[in-house]
Formats: sequence, structure tokens, C-alpha cells
Amino acid sequence: MRVLHHPVLGDLTGQKTVTIYYGEEPVEAFEGEPVAAALLNAGIRVFRKTAKRREPRSVFCAIGRCTDCMMIVDGIPNTRTCVTAVRDGMRVQLQDGLAPVGIAPEAGGR
Repeated sequence: MRVLHHPVLGDLTGQKTVTIYYGEEPVEAFEGEPVAAALLNAGIRVFRKTAKRREPRSVFCAIGRCTDCMMIVDGIPNTRTCVTAVRDGMRVQLQDGLAPVGIAPEAGGR
């Protein structure tokens, strides 16, 4: 799904390939690209489910203004994946419903 040969921007070259994990599944990604782009390229379309009706959500605005692409990234819930850059070894999980806001596991709940 990734555009490798663009008629105006040219060819996509020189990108460092890294591995992130969706659950336990390895996903190939380009270092620094948005998490959402890497997941979409891998065919993963559902990023979270709504709290009330458990409806699937994915990328909507792609600029970090809405909350449709929120996932749990490296144990931190409510991470907007459209504006979060991929790092090698990153762990990404589907977010089911609401998660506490502003509580990072490393901070001990403070």
C-alpha cells in the first residue's frame, strides 16, 4: 500500500527499515514514519474500538486533532498514532474503549 514511486516526489529511497510489534506480530516499518502509516501499510485497519458500542476506528484526520487513531503504544494508552513516530522495537496494541488519561505506567500512576 506504500507509495514507492511517486510521479512528483520521486522514488522512496534511503529509508531505514525497523520492526515494530502489533500485539506479538512483527510489522516492518520505516524509522520515523507515523505508526499509523506503518500499520496501514501492513494491512491493519482497526486501531481502537469505541467505549460504548465497540465500533472499530482507524485514521480519520491524520494530523493529531481527532482521537480515532488512538492506540496503546509501549504501554501508554491514548497515543495518537498518526503523529507518533516509529522506533525500532515499539509495541503497539489495539485500544478497546476508554483508557485513563495522563497515566504513564513508568510514572507509577502519578
